[in-house]
Amino acid sequence: MFRTATNLLRSATAILALLSNVRAAPTEMSKRAVAFDYNANKVRGVNLGGWLVLEPWITPSIFGEWSSSQTVVDEYTYTKTLGKAEASSRLQNHWNTFITQGDFNAIAQAGLNHVRIPVGYWAVAPLGGDPYVQGQLDVLDKAINWARGAGLKVMLDLHGAPGSQNGFDNSGKRGDIDWQKGDTVSQTLTALQNLANRYKGDTDVVTAIELLNEPAGWALDLAGVQDFYSKGSQTVKSASSNFAVALHDAFQTDWSGFGGGVDNVMIDTHQYQIFSPDEVGRSPSEHVSHACSLGPKLASTNKWIVVGEWTGAQTDCAKWLNGLGKGARYDGSFPDSRWTGDCKGKSVGSVASLSSDDKNNIRSYIEAQLDAYEQHTGWFFWTWKTESAPEWDMQDLLAGGLFPQPLNSRQHPGQCG
Repeated sequence: MFRTATNLLRSATAILALLSNVRAAPTEMSKRAVAFDYNANKVRGVNLGGWLVLEPWITPSIFGEWSSSQTVVDEYTYTKTLGKAEASSRLQNHWNTFITQGDFNAIAQAGLNHVRIPVGYWAVAPLGGDPYVQGQLDVLDKAINWARGAGLKVMLDLHGAPGSQNGFDNSGKRGDIDWQKGDTVSQTLTALQNLANRYKGDTDVVTAIELLNEPAGWALDLAGVQDFYSKGSQTVKSASSNFAVALHDAFQTDWSGFGGGVDNVMIDTHQYQIFSPDEVGRSPSEHVSHACSLGPKLASTNKWIVVGEWTGAQTDCAKWLNGLGKGARYDGSFPDSRWTGDCKGKSVGSVASLSSDDKNNIRSYIEAQLDAYEQHTGWFFWTWKTESAPEWDMQDLLAGGLFPQPLNSRQHPGQCG
């Protein structure tokens, strides 16, 4: 998940470079036997964040014993500090309990048709010297069968690359961005090859593989990202032509620069309005207006395009959302931010404990985003479950009546015109 100020490259030229050597096709977006018709049907999905890749804000209890020392801030430091035996024991328990078959059934019952499952490179292509532990794939195998039984499709998302592609804790290692240095790109391609080969017999369920989550376009060599995307697409499709390939937009904003359709290729863009002081300072109606403005932009894109991450949150108040030990822009406790409002009730808690105004604003905002993002291929909400972040927890938002049921139900109709 994207957590940084918006000091991002916005060059249309960079966008054109990103996919300049990927083979173009007519604007009909697919000709192969992907097991979901992305031309005719909408993706209505949810991310299973914080499960097979740890994020402190999603499961703060896992990191609680280091809340004072702040020496453990991500999965890398977690496994390094505990050692492989203890880390494996604790993580096996987490993997086997945080998300279960019951969650997949509940997701389907809510009217969703996809899940996006983040996985780190260390699960499929571990490197010598890394502290990470393995065992995730045994759980992922079960998840594929749970999805099959529930009638859900799966996008597998390589969420962390060697060296970290963005420096976020959700890449596995918070801090420096060292992807593209040394052998890290070739190691990432190996991870994709292993992932695609493992699930090439499951393309009735696994319809897409995302090559890399949120590469930092403002810090990486975009020509190198271009080359990786080209090679990664070939790697995945060499395992099975029935996979669609998802490419994150590297935080670029002019999707028209991607040009014509490419067989079985999908753009993934992540839309949050809370990771800069100006965004988090927007009024509820301004959040809605901005979300609605994205609809026509999505609709005009001549490739499949999903909003692969978005939220009901209009604040960054969730505990440790910006990193373990870090505050929030909304209440001015994050460096170089200004006070917009009080995080009380939003930092930790449940949907039931939110104020009536907050509930109304979240419901309105979610409805606007649904209306906007379904103007093209569809969406994946971030995330299905958290321990205590009410603005982000789809399961809790559904139970609290803030996420529409059925999905086309509207308490605030016509917001996007």
